[in-house]
Amino acid sequence: MRVTYIGHAAVELKTDKHSILIDPFITGNPVAKHKPEDFKPDTIILTHGHGDHLGDAVPISKRTGAPVIAIFELASYCQSQGAKAEGMNLGGPHSFSFGKVQFTPAFHSSSHDGHYLGMPCGVVLTTLENRKIYHAGDTALFGDMAFIGKLGLDLAFIPIGSYYTMGPEEALEAVQLLRPKTIIPIHYNTFPVIQQDAEQFKKRVESKTQTQVIILRPGESREL
Repeated sequence: MRVTYIGHAAVELKTDKHSILIDPFITGNPVAKHKPEDFKPDTIILTHGHGDHLGDAVPISKRTGAPVIAIFELASYCQSQGAKAEGMNLGGPHSFSFGKVQFTPAFHSSSHDGHYLGMPCGVVLTTLENRKIYHAGDTALFGDMAFIGKLGLDLAFIPIGSYYTMGPEEALEAVQLLRPKTIIPIHYNTFPVIQQDAEQFKKRVESKTQTQVIILRPGESREL
């Protein structure tokens, strides 16, 4: 699987058969190196409805036909804007052609242009190769991350920016609860208010846990 960090919380997961975009905030993203037209996903997954996560989901869906998978209210909003969408909710996983999607709690908010867009979420994606990938979305630290960790995570995308989400100290606690094999820090250094030292975070996590930290700059990819 090839992981591309688009910037902020936006990532692309690409296998031989599938391309999945999560929270594709590209247009207006000051650190993004790509354009929306660079991506041709077959699936888009959203964690919540804020503009820096909803991003280009609707126009990409309309251009490619990729369905937007999101919490019910957010999926309905995307559908009202002309996107193809499938609404889920918190609970058990659902199988798709590319694997399984399971939405998990996140402690944040979710709205766009005055529309309430349902609960914010994290998402656990289980690929056809049985790799489990957790994208935490925007969230504060919460104790039930320990239950998510019991799923056996291969990779987790964890916000470290603080102000809107966990900061580095809380993210370290999250790693200790989640116990993933690898994490990629996200949601930092996009704007001045969320500036963080990712290298220092990596040193602390790797000194206190068995988790490997991979730092990707916006636009960079890694084979995992």
